[in-house]
Amino acid sequence: MFVTCVTFFIYEFYIFRKTTVEKLSTIGKIISANSTAALAFDNPDDAKEILAALNTEPHIVAACLYDKKGRLFTQYTSANSVNVFPVKPAGQGYRFMNSNLEGFEPIMQGDRQLGTLYLKSDMGAMYERLRLYTSIVALVLVLSFLLAYLLVKVLKESISAPILALAAAAKTISDQQDYSVRAVKMGNDELGVFTDAFNQMLEQIRQQDNSLREFNQNLEYRVKERTAQLESVNKELESFSYSVSHDLRAPLRVIIGFTSILEEDYSSKLDDEAKRITTVIKNNTMKMGHLIDDLLAFSRMGRQEITKTRINMAKTVNEVVENLALQYNNTKVTWAIQPLPEAHANSGMIRQVWMNLISNAVKYSGKRETPHIEIGSFAKDAQTVFFVKDNGVGFNPQYGDKLFKVFQRLHSPDEFEGTGIGLAIVEKIVSRQGGYVWAESEINKGACFYFSLPAGGHYNQSSSSAQ
Repeated sequence: MFVTCVTFFIYEFYIFRKTTVEKLSTIGKIISANSTAALAFDNPDDAKEILAALNTEPHIVAACLYDKKGRLFTQYTSANSVNVFPVKPAGQGYRFMNSNLEGFEPIMQGDRQLGTLYLKSDMGAMYERLRLYTSIVALVLVLSFLLAYLLVKVLKESISAPILALAAAAKTISDQQDYSVRAVKMGNDELGVFTDAFNQMLEQIRQQDNSLREFNQNLEYRVKERTAQLESVNKELESFSYSVSHDLRAPLRVIIGFTSILEEDYSSKLDDEAKRITTVIKNNTMKMGHLIDDLLAFSRMGRQEITKTRINMAKTVNEVVENLALQYNNTKVTWAIQPLPEAHANSGMIRQVWMNLISNAVKYSGKRETPHIEIGSFAKDAQTVFFVKDNGVGFNPQYGDKLFKVFQRLHSPDEFEGTGIGLAIVEKIVSRQGGYVWAESEINKGACFYFSLPAGGHYNQSSSSAQ
């Protein structure tokens, strides 16, 4: 209402100013038309009598006539008004000056100007009208306020009180977590129906809360029971690991020892076939030992505590490559090692990952005339992805998901030696570091193994061909 009244007030102010100008201009034209004879015959008395007719317009406070030379010819002032007339007439038109409306109107006879009329009107009429409108606006606002107050007072009991009661009940429930509290119903209207629905909802929540408490109690008991079972299983696994590391190794050492005795002490009595058999026995026994070592390493991986540090990946990879070069004594491999970013992970475990992946690349590309291995990295999905790519025998991508399972091999032991556990260890290490592993390959076109780690350090944003 206030904005509407103010808008109406401004509109009326604008319209009234425009109307006042038009009215004064009309009076000026009439006076000018009646004053032509007085100016033409140089009769100030007639001119003064014509201007005296302005006393019927109480808001015109002054008027005068100028002859064609711009000299004051005659003048008019209202009662109780003292005015100073312009020395010379100004340009034609009307303008608001110092709370008054002033204007000049030319007095014409045909195409000849005989003089100029000056009119001055106060703004009393406009102020009276604005005061009237102000009173009307104030009255409307007061009546609107009283009406709004009465409506609020009447509706408060039927609308606000029930809503406030619901809010108080909701606050009590929220603060005390007591779902037995109920809102007070104050009527059978829509708010009463809403209150009933609110109370029914509270009852359902109370029942669910009780059920959840019972479930949590049972769950806590089950967790304790399950924890005890897991502790028992861990103890059994530790016992099994001890048995594997001691009880199974002992017979293997005996087999290797006696086979060595046969080779050394009875070498002259063994024919070539017997010597071949003893060599097979020793090699397979040693393979069994390596398999036991890998199984123990795989079983310990899940229990090993992870301590993460900042790892210089470039330094780690170079050390692994140097160790493998000495181990395999393979100088034919050409290496393409890109700059590698640092990573935040367990240093020993990540070294094992690089060792397994790079040794596999050397092994499976070793039968090529020019083995080539590429190592690099790139950023992907807020992680840093590292890769090892070779030009070896590759594998059928249809069976790529089996690579990271224990004892899953895509090549026979006669083609390439190994226990089939190395990549399973890689997958377990990387997953515990918060990353993931995958591989891409085609038969006889090489393979590329990827592993990712949570982003850390500065990344090499360039994309490699392996990407």
